[in-house]
Amino acid sequence: MRPLLFCLLLGLAFSASAQIYTYTDANGNTVFTDQPPEGQAAQSVELKQTNSVPMPAPSAPAASASADPANASAPYSTLQLTDIPTDEALRANNGTFAVGVTIEPRLASNHRLRLLLDGKPHGQPSNVPRLQVSNADRGEHSLAVEVLSDGNSIQQSATSTFTVQRVNTKSPALRPPPPPPKPQPKPAT
Repeated sequence: MRPLLFCLLLGLAFSASAQIYTYTDANGNTVFTDQPPEGQAAQSVELKQTNSVPMPAPSAPAASASADPANASAPYSTLQLTDIPTDEALRANNGTFAVGVTIEPRLASNHRLRLLLDGKPHGQPSNVPRLQVSNADRGEHSLAVEVLSDGNSIQQSATSTFTVQRVNTKSPALRPPPPPPKPQPKPAT
């Protein structure tokens, strides 16, 4: 269906720039054509000037605008992490948890998101706005998300500070209680 539509539009574009002729056929019908018929009296049709709008020049991609993210204009108006507790410790016994990313406008198809845990890249870049932190040690950490284009950082969110609380597996409180003593057999009398 699309190729047919394309051909029709292309034909209209070519016919708009060609000379148009009109004549009356043997049945009395008015015919418009771009080829004057042989042996038939045809008149040239004057067409009005068609409207045209100049096409704007494409803008340069944000990644090539500048290698320094501070100098480049940010392609995303909103880039922030969500689902990180700020007032209390984050309980993650194995140090694994997920965070959300709010991004506006929608992430471009050639861009990826990657977490920065304590200022270092963490995990694989992804195009999904839900990222996972794996095996974070207990204690205080900083977390941010960056947008990558061809492996280069083009924008970074504000850094969030949070505390991970993990259970200490060596704690005496986690050891199972000792088994109760076995009852001693009563001596026979």
